[in-house]
Amino acid sequence: MSKMLESANLTAGLAELDGWQVNSASSGDSGPQLQKTYSFRGFNAAFGFMTRVAMQAERANHHPDFQTAYSRVTVIWTTHSSGGITALDLELARLTDLCASDTALKA
Repeated sequence: MSKMLESANLTAGLAELDGWQVNSASSGDSGPQLQKTYSFRGFNAAFGFMTRVAMQAERANHHPDFQTAYSRVTVIWTTHSSGGITALDLELARLTDLCASDTALKA
């Protein structure tokens, strides 16, 4: 099981990411979450992005929550078993950004 990051390590990790925020968990979830919303040129681009992220997540055996609305996708990373954000969540946030950069992001 991965260890939840301490505040200083989380702050340092966030400084290396663009646009990611730490949010408190929604009801029923435990601990803080990393969250970012992406806007794409259309539904197909948004769906393709989610598919690429899902493939990375499957390789890591760690899966995000997705919230979608046509061409907008919000990705949420957290490690439920650790009660918050771990180093793996930060790494997968970086990979998520790489997946987005290969997609038709809205300008």
